[in-house]
Amino acid sequence: MSEHRRAALEVIALGVEDAVAAQDGGADRLELVTDMAADGLTPAVETFAGIRAAVDISLRVMLRLADGFAAGDVDALVRVAGEMRTAGADEFVLGFLDEHGGPDLSAVERIVVELDGCPWTFHRAIDRAADRDSLRKQLAELPGLDAYLTAGSPDGVDDGFPTLLAETARAGEPGYEPRVMVGGGLRLDHVPRLRAAGVDAFHIGGAARPGGWDTPVSADAVRQWRAALDA
Repeated sequence: MSEHRRAALEVIALGVEDAVAAQDGGADRLELVTDMAADGLTPAVETFAGIRAAVDISLRVMLRLADGFAAGDVDALVRVAGEMRTAGADEFVLGFLDEHGGPDLSAVERIVVELDGCPWTFHRAIDRAADRDSLRKQLAELPGLDAYLTAGSPDGVDDGFPTLLAETARAGEPGYEPRVMVGGGLRLDHVPRLRAAGVDAFHIGGAARPGGWDTPVSADAVRQWRAALDA
């Protein structure tokens, strides 16, 4: 097996304190959200600006205005994307399904036009899709899509392992060019098996907060993940 490229570690940040701790711990990138009770919604532009001023690693901004995987008010999403771009955001996270569990192409395409070539992640909506392979192929031509954030299953990594391994093995096929970024119930003990299978991108939220979501990111917790990924 060829030598792994250094694994990427993305950490969820809710504010400046999280961002600084995650960067100190060795995170490569932050996912910026608010309202984890709703699984992460778009943060305020001011929050983005404060974090951007505090750290120099990559920031991916969530574009999601309501709980669930329906796009809802697409005009509002496009407007928010534009405001974030104006504020300097240049990487994003989004993903919407239609009522049949397929990708909401009209919503995603309208937002991607607004992003104007910026890189973006299609998030865990893929884990709720009726047909993952079909979703990937339908999104394959969209500019900027460079990662899928997935646990392989709506129920988390424990349940999704076979899917994660199968999709990682298809890297480079049509629809499978974007990087598989594993997140959702991810634990340190999953890492060696995922790394051995060729997974090289990992996403943590609660795992970076040993005290729970009411406490900030722990630089020491992030450091432990960095060490595990680099082992």
